[in-house]
Amino acid sequence: MTSLTKTIDAIARKARASSIVLGDTAQDKVDNCLRSLAGLLDAQKDALVKANRKDIALARAKRLAAPMIDRLTLSDKAFESMKKGLNAVADLSTPVGSIFDEHVRPNGLTIYKMKVPIGVIAIIYESRPNVTVDAASLCLKSRNSVILRGGSEAFFSNKALAALIARACAGAGLPGDAVQLVPTTDRKAIDMLLTKDNDIDLVIPRGGEGLIRAVVEKSRIPVIKHYKGVCHVYVSRFADMAKALPIVVNAKVQRPGVCNAMETLLLDKALSNPNKLKILSALVEKGVILYGDPAVRRLVPSAKRATRDDWFAEYLDLRLAVRVVDNVGEAISHINAFGSHHTDAIVTDSKEEADQFVRLVDSSSVMVNASTRFSDGGEYGMGAEIGISTDKLHARGPMGVADLTTYKWVVRGNGQIRS
Repeated sequence: MTSLTKTIDAIARKARASSIVLGDTAQDKVDNCLRSLAGLLDAQKDALVKANRKDIALARAKRLAAPMIDRLTLSDKAFESMKKGLNAVADLSTPVGSIFDEHVRPNGLTIYKMKVPIGVIAIIYESRPNVTVDAASLCLKSRNSVILRGGSEAFFSNKALAALIARACAGAGLPGDAVQLVPTTDRKAIDMLLTKDNDIDLVIPRGGEGLIRAVVEKSRIPVIKHYKGVCHVYVSRFADMAKALPIVVNAKVQRPGVCNAMETLLLDKALSNPNKLKILSALVEKGVILYGDPAVRRLVPSAKRATRDDWFAEYLDLRLAVRVVDNVGEAISHINAFGSHHTDAIVTDSKEEADQFVRLVDSSSVMVNASTRFSDGGEYGMGAEIGISTDKLHARGPMGVADLTTYKWVVRGNGQIRS
């Protein structure tokens, strides 16, 4: 066996063994671990920033795009978000052990379902070192072992964060292998992990569409996917412009390099031209490059001509596709045809129209009179998220602690036998 094969085999075996121990670990130990880790982030901030600067320097040397460097950076805001998330997850009640669908059969058997951990979860991700902390916290809270394989661009940051997580686990009395970071940037390690179906129960990839498709194609293990975020905002003829303008600008501009940023704006044909122009001008003033259909280009001659590819595009920067549609029905049809089932929003004061949009848009999150940027585990009250699933089975949308559990049937009797 090669050295890498032995390493991956050992990581998978240790994760399985740790998952069994975690399943019988007192919840207060887990919560103490998470709170301790939040304190360590403060105490070791300088060392973490130093490690992060190594990654950023290498990223700049490789001329990575600005949005990628933004996702890579451990800013003060990122530190506060990680600490807030850790404490919020620690404060959550755990679903593990909870009982539901209980009933008593005519023969006296009591039958119910009980929430249990999934077991061992592998997270394969790119860019964002905060995922290391978020994934560890949610997996520990749900009593799952986790194997983390971050991107090469964040190797030093992830290594430093993983060392702190191990320290917090040891201090709280949790198994030392409950959270493991794959200690190499060799891409062969991913391929090897994806064959360990005897030890790993679930794979969650987070990153670009290419990474996710590669994982799906190679994995012997079930995968929860999040291909991309082609998010839409539809501004209806019944929209209140005092709401519409800030929602549209926030959805695109507040942080354009993330998966819940707006990538296509749909404007109702019946919206007045001055109001359409007001929205488009506000975006242009923020540096957004527009790719529009003929109706949009008549309003903003500087807009580039949109092609069919633009309706599918996840730009992740200050570029935006814009189309004028006849009504809410055409907006829904466009979203279902070109969207990625991530997050889509309507701005309208018509309850009937809003209800139609919510009912018929086939996405994991649907917003009414709110920015797509709220599609996030922390904003949904989960403390943090393991990812945003665009699948329909097991979990959909932002995934928190409850989504990292499954259930077992429990049957309690008093000597009953089947005749």
